[in-house]
Amino acid sequence: MTEPEVDYTAVFRAFPGAVALVTPQLIYADVNAEFSRIRGGTREGLVGRFLPEDRRDDDSTAPLLLEILASLRRVMVTGERDTVALQRYAVEDPDQPGARQMRYLNLTNVPVFGPEGQVALLLQRVEDVTELIRAREVALTLQEAMLPAPCPVGRHPAAVRYRPAAEALHVAGDWYDLVDLPGDRMAVTVGDVVGHGLSAAGVMGQLRSALTAASLVADGPARALEVLRLYARTVDGAENATVATAFIDWQTGTITYSSAGHPPPALLRRSGAVEFLDQATDPPLGARPQHASRIQAAAAFREGAALALYTDGLIERRREDIDTGLARLSDSLARHRAEAPEALADAVLTDLLPPDGATDDTALVIVGL
Repeated sequence: MTEPEVDYTAVFRAFPGAVALVTPQLIYADVNAEFSRIRGGTREGLVGRFLPEDRRDDDSTAPLLLEILASLRRVMVTGERDTVALQRYAVEDPDQPGARQMRYLNLTNVPVFGPEGQVALLLQRVEDVTELIRAREVALTLQEAMLPAPCPVGRHPAAVRYRPAAEALHVAGDWYDLVDLPGDRMAVTVGDVVGHGLSAAGVMGQLRSALTAASLVADGPARALEVLRLYARTVDGAENATVATAFIDWQTGTITYSSAGHPPPALLRRSGAVEFLDQATDPPLGARPQHASRIQAAAAFREGAALALYTDGLIERRREDIDTGLARLSDSLARHRAEAPEALADAVLTDLLPPDGATDDTALVIVGL
């Protein structure tokens, strides 16, 4: 069968993404229509232009241009693709001539090899991710508005932390809550809604509010999660949410806990020993088609201990067993056991989250006992 002839020039011009071909001498060899639109010019005005001179008179694009040039040179030297970090770039507003609007761009430079294996051209792909960035900012704002502000609950010190994922342009459904209960008691909860964006944030808000109300009247965490499971059946997107909740009673020195498919809370004792509270773990909220009673368990504590609840973004890593992450958490808590909750929370995040940021959202609550 004869392969059909392909007009690659036509393919290049029709490509819906913004792409340009640059020579090793850093001259635009060709650009498609979408690249011209994002760049704010015409094909005729760009082709043949020396890329280092591709800047505005006000010099505001100089930092971006320097990063692009450095990336192109790396590709020429290594023969490997290179990505320029997310950039802000002001372009002319097509609806308001003379006005400029801020856009967010991802740039990737890819080598195109010649017949002798040399880098003959550089393919530059520009992706406008402005709308994704704006959607993420809206979702983050919504999520932050739904999460309780860090403040003392009763007379006991507590620290809360929320860290969004670094590499993805989304927000997840991680959440936490602390509820002051009658007597010298507190309910502490963390949860995780499957999915991302505004939908997950909305589900998260509904579940948090429902569990707060249930915790105030339930006789224990298992009953509170039973009520939450019934409510979750009426909320689209809540079926596979996971939750861990603990009722702390300082009069009896007891933590009563229950988990719906969530990583176990960690009890840090004064000696530095860490106990994972994993004796009352049931499936996620919507995993069972029929109603069934939830289980709960209890652990004793003494003054000077601390309790940590967290979402899986803190401990899970790609291509790594979860036990490795739990061991890493245990080690961090033990090494910093003398710290108060605020300092302990910061130390744990520093120890466990990668320097370039986690790939999943992370919520962490530490309560001083």
